[in-house]
Amino acid sequence: MSDSLPLRLVLASASPARRKLLQAAGIEPDVLVSGVDESLVMADRAEELCLELARLKAQAVLTRWSPAGDQRTLVVGCDSVLAFDGEILGKPADPADATRRWQRMRGRSGVLHSGHCLIDVVAGRRAEAVASTTVHFADISDDEIATYVASGEPLAVAGAFTIDGLGGPFVERIEGDPGTVVGLSMPLLRRLLAELDLRITDLWTKVAPGGQTVEPLGNVRS
Repeated sequence: MSDSLPLRLVLASASPARRKLLQAAGIEPDVLVSGVDESLVMADRAEELCLELARLKAQAVLTRWSPAGDQRTLVVGCDSVLAFDGEILGKPADPADATRRWQRMRGRSGVLHSGHCLIDVVAGRRAEAVASTTVHFADISDDEIATYVASGEPLAVAGAFTIDGLGGPFVERIEGDPGTVVGLSMPLLRRLLAELDLRITDLWTKVAPGGQTVEPLGNVRS
């Protein structure tokens, strides 16, 4: 393998929010959904659970990805859970579950943990870590909760809330990296890349109008 090969990042997630974070940071990822059944994975601590799920997602995609010979491929798996009142909260089971959660969370705080697992496919190296951010929820009304749950957004995300969508006004403030709450911490991704002797600027790309071509902007260090 040559270190001069252009880098390609594969995102092992169907989350449009994670993809948008990468795109906003100049990275155009390939997307391949892992298919991991999150309900089968158990752990005592939120940090352990999200990291294990991130690891499983990256590994699942790794077994299905066929890297091009003229590229150096990286796979990143991510998963998020909310630690609240001693419980680990992923996506709500249904609207009633989402409603009950918000009735408990409003006016209080929880910690959103996002696990990250980054694998260098050709080199066979891996770097992983968890980013954590404290979230302070607004003291919203029953009517606001009902309307938010009816939108369907809380059912699709860990902790039953977002900060980059309809749920943004219902979060008073956070302590930490906003990307962690969205599902992918860009500062942490930069540090994980450094563990693999890479720079995040090596992943910068320029997408032509319509997305027809991708021109690498960064160069991998030799």
